[in-house]
Amino acid sequence: MLLFFGMIALLYFTLNPSESVFFPKCPLYATTGIYCPGCGSQRAMHSFLHLNLKEVISYNVLFLLGVLILVYHVSVEGINLLLGKKIYNILYHPKTSMLLLVIVIIYWIIRNIPYPPFNLLAPSS
Repeated sequence: MLLFFGMIALLYFTLNPSESVFFPKCPLYATTGIYCPGCGSQRAMHSFLHLNLKEVISYNVLFLLGVLILVYHVSVEGINLLLGKKIYNILYHPKTSMLLLVIVIIYWIIRNIPYPPFNLLAPSS
């Protein structure tokens, strides 16, 4: 599994989704012109792997939330496993998934409003 993710990271590190035809385009944006919550994530991944946080934010600020959630989850699970602790992972709380869903839906709506300051959430070209 780690090898698979390493290969994906290497692919995104070496190829720029903005310049490569290898990466798929968002079907929702291609057919409707509406940005989905994930639009810009491939370019954000490329920029993140090159440690360019300014570009990550300009492509998809929600990507950073996903990275923070992943780091939190791996940290808590790692501490629990390696140190024998029993830290409660709030990601397992029943209301967490609903909160994250609400955040994604609100982000989806406001990033498609074509007026300042909301248009800043649209992925940069």
